[in-house]
Amino acid sequence: MSKKIAIIGGGAAGMMAAVQAEADVTLFEKNPMLGKKLAITGKGRCNITNNCTVDEFLTNIPVNPKFLYAALNAFSPADTMAFFEKLGVPLKTERGNRVFPVSDKAADVVNALRKAIKCPIVQNTVTEICIENGQVTGLKTGNKFYAYDAVIVCTGGLSYPLTGSTGDGYKFAQAAGLNVTPLKPSLVPIEVEEKWCGDLQGLSLKNVAIKIISDKVIYSDFGELLFTHFGLSGPVILSASAYMREVKDYKIQIDLKPALDEKTLDNRLLSDFTKNINKNFSNALNDLLPQKMIPVIISLSGIDPYKKVNLITQEERSKLLKLIKSLTLKLKCFRPIEEAIITSGGVDCRELDPKMMQSKKVRGLYFAGEVIDVDGYTGGFNLQIAFSTAVLASRGAIQ
Repeated sequence: MSKKIAIIGGGAAGMMAAVQAEADVTLFEKNPMLGKKLAITGKGRCNITNNCTVDEFLTNIPVNPKFLYAALNAFSPADTMAFFEKLGVPLKTERGNRVFPVSDKAADVVNALRKAIKCPIVQNTVTEICIENGQVTGLKTGNKFYAYDAVIVCTGGLSYPLTGSTGDGYKFAQAAGLNVTPLKPSLVPIEVEEKWCGDLQGLSLKNVAIKIISDKVIYSDFGELLFTHFGLSGPVILSASAYMREVKDYKIQIDLKPALDEKTLDNRLLSDFTKNINKNFSNALNDLLPQKMIPVIISLSGIDPYKKVNLITQEERSKLLKLIKSLTLKLKCFRPIEEAIITSGGVDCRELDPKMMQSKKVRGLYFAGEVIDVDGYTGGFNLQIAFSTAVLASRGAIQ
């Protein structure tokens, strides 16, 4: 007789666990539809994994990488790619080994998983996991009891609560006597001290270099950055946030022209100034910077916007050059966890058997995905964590 297994949560981990579990399985999901958060990941394109080796993968996991070794070897990025190709989702690999569906539609990934799920789906909120003598006996939705031999908790974190990620899994873990490490946002926008940042709201810069500096440079990156009313967002900022345990005494330096070294940029400035020699300074930067940025840079430079270009001194030009190559802002705080892509922290890895994702304290209680205290940088790493841990939890529950 096969074991009766319940899966709580129909996101990336929950759906993968349901597909993998060849047993008497029921999937519980409180949303009207499965994969609500998965459908909006990667700006609606769904970066499902990173096309790299297990060893390369682990270098992109800042929190508890060793815990994932067994899971990634059991279900690697290559396995994930083969799995979705088999489900009829053609894939492509882009910059940074990021893997997307060829269609660029997250909906194709979600629909493929939904179709592959053969088990019953109960659309209800699980309120309690029932445990007797250190063994799972079932779960409750309100006052209704369902008997199960094993429960896999795939409830996600606290990010994007409108998709159903409201921290239920942490409560289940704590009720079962498991430790939950402090929760905080990761892959999240950052607020800054400087008020002028708000003047650039909505401005996206595609090819900039950044450095996050404390006493030393702790992170550097190249790519897209977005200015917002509160500070900074965009891929390079979200990635940078994962390297900071908290925003404290950090500054960010933005190189607006990383393709030009200082000498080349100075020659470029001289060339632009020569072309606009009889114009006001405020009209001399149109070819170099986005229109929205020019007033801010002029203000920060301290140069009179109405000063004729031919009167600008070498010292003033040098200050302008430094601004363009290292525009500096003081970081203030992370945005709320609700705005984060993932939650850092969760069910303590020391409480779980890394070879099957089962609680060491409660037999038949398994965890998978973001609810566990393990997370990665941007680039498909976090969805792969969800898939790999779900596969192990599913296999463990069946055994």
